[in-house]
Amino acid sequence: MATYKKRGYKPKNKEEEVEQLEDNSTTAEVFNTLDEGASRTEEWVAANQKYIFIFVGAIAVVVLGWLGYQKYIQEPKEQEASNEMFQAQQYFDNAVNGNTTVSDSLYTLALNGGEGKYGFLEIIENYGGTDAANLAKYYAGFSYLNMNKYQDAINYLDDFKSDDEMLGPLALGGIGDAFAQLDQMSEALGYYEKAAKAKNNDFTTPKFLLKAAITAISLDKPQVAITHLEKIKEEFSKSVEANQVDVHLGRAQGMLK
Repeated sequence: MATYKKRGYKPKNKEEEVEQLEDNSTTAEVFNTLDEGASRTEEWVAANQKYIFIFVGAIAVVVLGWLGYQKYIQEPKEQEASNEMFQAQQYFDNAVNGNTTVSDSLYTLALNGGEGKYGFLEIIENYGGTDAANLAKYYAGFSYLNMNKYQDAINYLDDFKSDDEMLGPLALGGIGDAFAQLDQMSEALGYYEKAAKAKNNDFTTPKFLLKAAITAISLDKPQVAITHLEKIKEEFSKSVEANQVDVHLGRAQGMLK
């Protein structure tokens, strides 16, 4: 192995003299290689300068185009879609909070529009790619769910995408409710479990854990139900759902005997 030698070191014998010559030769070879590499790079840049400028220019055009699209097309489109949504949301809220005998007609107005404004379905069709159109899928899904049109509810809620703390789990739970109404209980259980896991909070998590437990009991899966019920009891003891845990836990435990 080569050892470090101070600058100006003179070899003591022939062997060291040869070693020093080899070290110097290796160092020179390394620098020559670096110089050659740098020269080749410079030559390549010089030869391809035109294409490099074209490439950089193309990237600049794409970036500037994207920024322009966001500012002058997407943002106004988002604003317009949000304005259109207001009336449809009013119909939806009135349907949820109002007299059940007129709810279906209000949900229909929310879906199809009224008073010269688009409904959720037209917003989805005409403002695709906007946040408003995505939110319209959520509202459309629950409108159909409340109108007992369960497959339509599943389709729209499944298309809705959100990381929101509440809306994401509620959409998944809504799909679970639709499957339960269609008597597809295995699918309902899967979506209730997804809804419970989507976000961990004191509202949606115990809500869908309880629905999952009740559904599991109906599917003769007591151990699954017990797992969900015990989680409510241990982690969400102050929730409304916690008041129902002991009743369903007794049912599930009785099934194991």
